[in-house]
Amino acid sequence: MNETHNRDLLSWVESANEPGTDFPIQNLPFGVCRRKGSADAPRIGVAIGDQILDAGRCALVGLFDQLDGKTRDACMTSSLNALMALGRDYWTALRKQISFLLRIDSGYETVVEPFLIPMDNAELLLPVIIGDYTDFYASMHHATNVGSMFRPDNPLLPNYRYVPIAYHGRSSSIIISGTDIRRPTGQMQNDQMPSPVFAASKMLDYELEVGVFVGPGNTLGEQIPIGEAEQHMFGVCLVNDWSARDIQKWEYQPLGPFLGKNFATTISPWVVTMEALEPYRVVVISRPPTDPPPLPYLSAAEDRQYGGIDLALEVFLRSTQMRQRGMPPVRLSQSNFRDMYWTLAQMLTHHTSNGCNLRPGDLIASGTVTGKIKETRGCLLELTWRGAEPVRLPSGEALRFLQDGDEVIMRGYCERPNAVRIGFGECRGIVLPAKT
Repeated sequence: MNETHNRDLLSWVESANEPGTDFPIQNLPFGVCRRKGSADAPRIGVAIGDQILDAGRCALVGLFDQLDGKTRDACMTSSLNALMALGRDYWTALRKQISFLLRIDSGYETVVEPFLIPMDNAELLLPVIIGDYTDFYASMHHATNVGSMFRPDNPLLPNYRYVPIAYHGRSSSIIISGTDIRRPTGQMQNDQMPSPVFAASKMLDYELEVGVFVGPGNTLGEQIPIGEAEQHMFGVCLVNDWSARDIQKWEYQPLGPFLGKNFATTISPWVVTMEALEPYRVVVISRPPTDPPPLPYLSAAEDRQYGGIDLALEVFLRSTQMRQRGMPPVRLSQSNFRDMYWTLAQMLTHHTSNGCNLRPGDLIASGTVTGKIKETRGCLLELTWRGAEPVRLPSGEALRFLQDGDEVIMRGYCERPNAVRIGFGECRGIVLPAKT
């Protein structure tokens, strides 16, 4: 915690002071953008209210001259990778300088104001060149729900309480919020079919997840100890790991997810730094006292005390019929990241425990965030219980799985006493028909 977290800070960007804004001066998330309709090179930007501060131009005109030269150089690139590679001391210094420039009493308003881009006039791009993407399965509630559908007598496999389960995803199909997704086609089979068929997925689903971007990373053959894991986390975004459940069900044994997952993964455009999340860190309470403790390499007192994040997450949906009738999106569920069984630090440490090298900009996703009760289930597979309990939309439609034209919108925010509310923006996408 430092002066950037002061709840009394105000910005001369007036929209940053409005109640309920996602991007007050206490947030300052990073992204990459360019002006709409322009051929400009992508620029690193920082969200402040309804504006984006062009960090590259600030560096170019000398507003970051008191910072290390590597920080200034990283700000003038077209992705966040170089900045992520520098480490926490560099990130903290940059955050403090940006916070100072944007404060209401800084005296820099006339100097900095020309370097603001209205969000309405900005095209938000993928903020990171993502080399590798790993998706975990870190919610005990989600794992138990899904397991009970397919293994009622043994819903949770014995390794779950010991091993942070994950699979390697496909970074090439990660897309930015607002990008339409195409319904996938694939091979599937059910009990009524004598043999599998190749067709468009009929059980298309979303998965509400949180992703963390890796900072400096580690050398091949080395491990990142649990006590150092936080030093390798730059920041967090929202993730929708779209899933074709019928394709997934047929293919996942014996090697796990493949084509049922890798056709599209949507992320939100803003990366909320781990430093901005400091006021919202909470004790980890999701592991029942009757469960075995984590093995020593996954256990640290600080992670037990502060490894959780009080991050509220919401999923909204608007069907084609709802849009045609001018109806707003309906909220399907609301959960919280503090309810995860495994922490981000445990995921990152386990990922490197065999010497696997993580690199700046790699993305680690949490898996579906689900709580104890039905209203907190983070995907339709759980929410409708494989389609047996459809959700009734305000339009009268019965929702089992996603239909063509459905728009899924995910939002997240942190809000606690004695701290200013900060948000993550949106992670959204519309389902297009399959190409036959």
